[in-house]
Amino acid sequence: MIHFTPKMLNQLAIRLTDRDRHLVRMLRDYRVMTSAQLSEMYFDTDDAARKRLLALTRMGVLERFRPNLPPAMGTAPYHYVIGETGAAVLASEDGVDLADSGYRRDRTIGIAFNQHLAHTVGTNGIAASLYGYARRHRDAELVTWWPQNRCSTEWGPIARPDAFARWREDGNRIDFFLEYDTGSEPLDRVARKLEGYAELTESSRIITPVLFWVQGERREANLRKKLKHHPAHMFVPIATGHPSAGTVEDGVAGARWLPSDHDGKRIRLAELALHWPGLGPQQPPKEDEE
Repeated sequence: MIHFTPKMLNQLAIRLTDRDRHLVRMLRDYRVMTSAQLSEMYFDTDDAARKRLLALTRMGVLERFRPNLPPAMGTAPYHYVIGETGAAVLASEDGVDLADSGYRRDRTIGIAFNQHLAHTVGTNGIAASLYGYARRHRDAELVTWWPQNRCSTEWGPIARPDAFARWREDGNRIDFFLEYDTGSEPLDRVARKLEGYAELTESSRIITPVLFWVQGERREANLRKKLKHHPAHMFVPIATGHPSAGTVEDGVAGARWLPSDHDGKRIRLAELALHWPGLGPQQPPKEDEE
């Protein structure tokens, strides 16, 4: 591990913008994101993103890698993780030593070989879509996004959502748990996840919808059948969506969502709050938590 002197950290700090700091702190929490995701969240053009991400990588604030793909799939985009220099800057800002900050380079870089990499990146893509939409629309805000590790700390072992979010648009607000489905699990196993959410609803007396994001129309249709026939379906509001559904230009915020008790037109994310009125008390995160 590099020994960072106060002078080194000060020199680094003056080269970082507020956007850089927010990006690095977010990346520490989300673990890994692609160049396209970071571009959507923080930059107006892909070219601007490419130049700044390269500069941050050369400073050691970020590190990047490209996963191996089958030849027929072409070249993977760059995937970014927090670098040792970035971790040192955050530790300094938080008033702790780098050794005590929880950062370990081997563990951070190890995500490149993690079997759940695609799932983590896909889940983070939902956050990136919402964050990017909110950046372009004043009446929208991703108020809260808790990644999987924070959700596990808060609600495990009862339920293990891939993320918890609070989304607001046009005066409507929806809290939800996200289940990001890559298609690798049997549908029966996916549907059984409702049992944990039903138990959490009963113990907390807080009704929070569970949104299942799947990879295609056919899998969505088959999953909906499984969910509707599961006994826990009676206790937990559910909606499903997939990448090619609804208003593609609005991303995940758009009319991509189909509640399990609704067979009509798809609904915008924020408008799910109108479909499920009177959900009662919301989840505990404060408004300024992300």
